[in-house]
Amino acid sequence: MEIKDHSAIIVGGASGMALATAEMWVEKGGKLAILDLPTSNGLAVAERLGATFHPCNVMDYEGTEAAIDAAVAQLGAVHFVCNTAGGGLAKRTVARDGAHPLADFQRVIDLNLISAFNISRLTAEKMGANEPNEDGERGVIINTASIAAFEGQIGQVAYSAAKGGIAAMTLTMARDLGSMGVRVMTIAPSLFSTGITKGIPEAASQNLVKDAAFPKRMGRPIEYAKMAIAIYENCMMNGSTVRVDAGVRFAPK
Repeated sequence: MEIKDHSAIIVGGASGMALATAEMWVEKGGKLAILDLPTSNGLAVAERLGATFHPCNVMDYEGTEAAIDAAVAQLGAVHFVCNTAGGGLAKRTVARDGAHPLADFQRVIDLNLISAFNISRLTAEKMGANEPNEDGERGVIINTASIAAFEGQIGQVAYSAAKGGIAAMTLTMARDLGSMGVRVMTIAPSLFSTGITKGIPEAASQNLVKDAAFPKRMGRPIEYAKMAIAIYENCMMNGSTVRVDAGVRFAPK
């Protein structure tokens, strides 16, 4: 897929890995809409990048649909969706204060997995209206998992379940949408210098990545962006989860 003059919706695009992806997309000549929380600096980012901003909370599923409708109406189409929205918590299945609260588990599933499926289903339908390119492609969807999907640490049971669900649905969704010419991929990062991890002192961050093969540091947002853009541009990238992790394998804790 070519980027120039194609349209992207970047969910979580006001910061971190999604922002780096948005910046690279615009640098390559693409049109852009950013979806992020109303409390984010998405409007300022959109103005800087010549994009549009559509505030939404991905756990408000109807509101997300309205934001996607508005973004596509302004863009004219959507060819690329990259979604990094999500988050977790630290709770064991059973701790000293009792069993893991079910409501907390469900919230993490809703925030990560259900919202990712909601965004995917809505944007895939929009992509179906695109004119296919010479390879029959109409669009690309990238969701974001985590290496915790494969070796979650103690206290990550909800987060691992949610991110594991994203990885598990990738191939099936790609098969569902293959006849439409829509590809589906997932990126599973290790620890990246974004959000709360961005403020971790150097000594502490070195301890977190000491088991990496190379490089022994946190990932940089641009390294996620490079992978996302490479996936978009390569027609053979479909139905898989790609680890971007410097060879890290999480220990139990």
